[in-house]
Amino acid sequence: QAAAPLHPVAVQCQEAQVVVTVHRDLFGTGRLVRAADLTLGSAACLPVAQNAAEGMVTFVAGLHECGSTLQMTPDSLIYKTSLSYKPTPSGNLVIVRTNAAVVPIECHYPRKSNVSSNAVWPTWAPFRSTLSAEERLMFSLRLMNDDWSAERLSNGFQLGESLHLQADVASGHHVPLRLFVDDCVATLSPDRNSSPRYALIDLSGCLVDGRSDDTTSAFISPRTRQETLQFMVDAFKFAGDDRNLIYITCHLKVSPADQAPNPLNKACSFNKASSLWAPVEGTGDICSCCETGNCPLYG
Repeated sequence: QAAAPLHPVAVQCQEAQVVVTVHRDLFGTGRLVRAADLTLGSAACLPVAQNAAEGMVTFVAGLHECGSTLQMTPDSLIYKTSLSYKPTPSGNLVIVRTNAAVVPIECHYPRKSNVSSNAVWPTWAPFRSTLSAEERLMFSLRLMNDDWSAERLSNGFQLGESLHLQADVASGHHVPLRLFVDDCVATLSPDRNSSPRYALIDLSGCLVDGRSDDTTSAFISPRTRQETLQFMVDAFKFAGDDRNLIYITCHLKVSPADQAPNPLNKACSFNKASSLWAPVEGTGDICSCCETGNCPLYG
């Protein structure tokens, strides 16, 4: 008798799909289960391939197919499904010789990322956060031209001009996602914790730079797409420092697009005319903590 497989169920969490490989010696007894008795998810999807010689069955499903569910934690998007084995009598028999079994399956995808613009001047080479081994979402932060139609070619600014910044996430085949900018900080070195530092966006999505009397900094509303968030920041320099290199580092995150924005997932600008904070989407009350400073923060 061949040795029983050590791991009868193997899972690969890929960028847009999950691949589940099942050894038909599911219980390690040497008795092979019938491929027709194996299904994936609440929708009972059937296997797409069988290898009779090796006794293997393979399922392939999109992340939100076959009845999978999505759970969002502070750090991850978790797609949950299950492999089910329900033995059916063979032939005319009314008995079965194995128990039913359910194997829970989860795929975890990090939902946050830090992205840096690199130096605004003299070079601009966006740092795209992607790590295929962990199947991270791809975030980017780009400097755009004044009509947002293309990436800006020049990286120099005069005081009095505005920076047009665009954050994006490539969501691939995930469920529809909405992008938020948790915070953005400007520094004179690539280290976001260096001094001096100036917060442009803070408090989980409040564009605090726009609260100053002499600025028009704001998020662009409405969005062009849920996976994109654009904002304008008036050009500035650090007082008492002649260096003309400024680094802007932003912390981006996503939430499911069908989840209503809240004080933790928001994009709020200060409206000078009304002297009120206003969200790109959602109800105005989600921005009230931008004024009081007590917005919820992830650790």
